[in-house]
Amino acid sequence: MLPAAVISRKRDGEELTGEQIAAFVDGICTGEWSDSQVAAMAMAVVCRGMTDQEVSLLTEQMLNSGARLQWADDGRPVVDKHSTGGTGDKTSLILAPLLADCGCRVPMISGRGLGPTGGTLDKLEAIPGFRTQLSASEMQEQVDRIGCVIASASSEIAPADRRLYTIRDVTGTVPSVPLITASIMSKKLAESPQALMLDVKWGNGAFMKTPEDAQYLARSLVETGRRSGVSTTAFLTDMNQPLGQYCGNACEVLEAIEILQGRGPEDLRLLTIELAIETILLAGLADGHEAAESLVSDSLASGRAWEKFLDMVEAQGGSREFELKLAAATEIRAECAGVISAIDTEAIAFGLIELGAGRRQTGDQLDHSSGIRMHVRLGDAIAPGQPLMTIFSDRPEAARDRLRSSIRTDDSGIAPALIGTRISTRQ
Repeated sequence: MLPAAVISRKRDGEELTGEQIAAFVDGICTGEWSDSQVAAMAMAVVCRGMTDQEVSLLTEQMLNSGARLQWADDGRPVVDKHSTGGTGDKTSLILAPLLADCGCRVPMISGRGLGPTGGTLDKLEAIPGFRTQLSASEMQEQVDRIGCVIASASSEIAPADRRLYTIRDVTGTVPSVPLITASIMSKKLAESPQALMLDVKWGNGAFMKTPEDAQYLARSLVETGRRSGVSTTAFLTDMNQPLGQYCGNACEVLEAIEILQGRGPEDLRLLTIELAIETILLAGLADGHEAAESLVSDSLASGRAWEKFLDMVEAQGGSREFELKLAAATEIRAECAGVISAIDTEAIAFGLIELGAGRRQTGDQLDHSSGIRMHVRLGDAIAPGQPLMTIFSDRPEAARDRLRSSIRTDDSGIAPALIGTRISTRQ
């Protein structure tokens, strides 16, 4: 659980002025503030919190520390989606081409995985030749031409966040809602979007462990979007079990392709479609839920979203005929009958790291072919000998025990709702 100081609101005291926050961000960029001074400021934010106004000012100054993408007014709204991360979360791979086909510009700035959080860029780099490091001008050109891009934040985008996050990472000041908000929103607002969709996850496999903590973060993000003039919605979604069936880099690309081709697991398909519908409504491309759903369903059923994904792969250095290979398969089977009562999703994520599918620290090399496939979900009744999961790895013994113990059975179990609270600037 996060420390109370992290999830509490601003304590009594004088509010920071815009000039003070600007001096802090300028000091980060110029180097006038030393690492220890920046760390001290970050710790002060962790301990004291920030008001909505202070968070908005910090976000604005971090945004202004770098370049912003600029777009011609050709009727295509600029939109993006951000997820706070979770095991098996591959919706970004589907949403970027899907929304582009529905008439949006989608300049998606994404990140890499570190620790138990999987990274969108790592998944895409399982595709041979796929380039994730693009300049701001390359991103703009690609979005203008095909409608979407998924790439890392270049050094031109919110450079203040780059140094601040590095210092937060080594000083224990990452879990702060104001600092998380400013970090996420400064990069997303640099895309100059009209609409922003946020997927804020909670549960044992998420950064936020409780719905209450996730709701606090979601409200902070949405309020910052509102103050910046961007139509913003956040969904609180469950991460007490992996999303979809596959976890791991090449595995997740394959499952994203299944959804783009009209197949795939129901939970992943449901969440992707609902995120797409809400984004389209935020962007004003449909008059209501039914019309937006029709746009999304037609894009998937016609195969146009899949073709748009291939356009993106080709534009970023891959081949339209790319092949993905998975490592050798090993099954874990149930030892007794029962009902799946709990899945330790974070333990699964750490198991993936042991297989080489994730990083312990920055710079670790990934084995894109490793991963797992889940055969059960919460609430499923199982029989002895039934497959629980398949491990794809040349060394499955590295994580077999951890993965086996991540699934617990009882005589009852309840499957939680996938999509919970909605917080939005759109009524």
